[in-house]
Amino acid sequence: MLNYTTYLHSDSSVWVTFVHGAGGSSSIWYKQVREFRKQFNVLLLDLRGHGKSKPALKDAFDDKYTFDYVTDDIIEVIDHLKIERSHFIGISLGTVLIRNLAEKHPERVVSMVMGGAIIRLDMRFRLLMVFGNMFKSLVPYIWLYRMFTFVIMPDSNHKESRLLFVREAKKLYQKEFLRWYKMGSQISTLLRMFRGTDIKIPTLYVMGGEDYLFLPSVKKMVHRQSTASLLTIENCGHVVNVEQPSMFNQFVISYIGDFN
Repeated sequence: MLNYTTYLHSDSSVWVTFVHGAGGSSSIWYKQVREFRKQFNVLLLDLRGHGKSKPALKDAFDDKYTFDYVTDDIIEVIDHLKIERSHFIGISLGTVLIRNLAEKHPERVVSMVMGGAIIRLDMRFRLLMVFGNMFKSLVPYIWLYRMFTFVIMPDSNHKESRLLFVREAKKLYQKEFLRWYKMGSQISTLLRMFRGTDIKIPTLYVMGGEDYLFLPSVKKMVHRQSTASLLTIENCGHVVNVEQPSMFNQFVISYIGDFN
């Protein structure tokens, strides 16, 4: 089972589950925990092979590394904790996992908050993936990861986010990085399916105005979803919860509070 941490509220029955992105860990939510636990029950997860969660030990597991497989890990934890329904908050690739969970288990999802949401891979990101495929077995994975973080978060005010993700990614093993990288080949098909389906679960997209790779596609997506809304935070890049935590916390807590 995944490593997880819970913060229980003495009065509230509302659960909020945080899902980090690839290469990160539950520690990226350190600017959220204090404020959210004041009002809700909080669940923090380390995805498989990240943070304190163990990776698969045998090569036989490599073929099982799919978005469904990792999504089932999350379901296993909330089942274990007997959480019937939760609000889900994700960042970057974590938003893809949340969206996949909502597709498979819509009855478990009250709402989705998608920070730095990935809806479509633009040409720059596709070229980066091709480049990474050519060299992923030849160079240390952290070199590739640094390159990815710099392309996604290029500005000087994104530095804190870049350093945080690189620091957490250093805890991965090379083989674990390759397993997750291989999952990237599935993402375009999955995102295409998501874009074609209005899942009708309340969704708040929280995007940085400087999230150059992903913001344009999210703007288009919001117009096609009947229950979606978009908050754009200016002077902010991909990792909105780290770069603008006060605004992120304020708006997201208010959004979740409206359901209670």
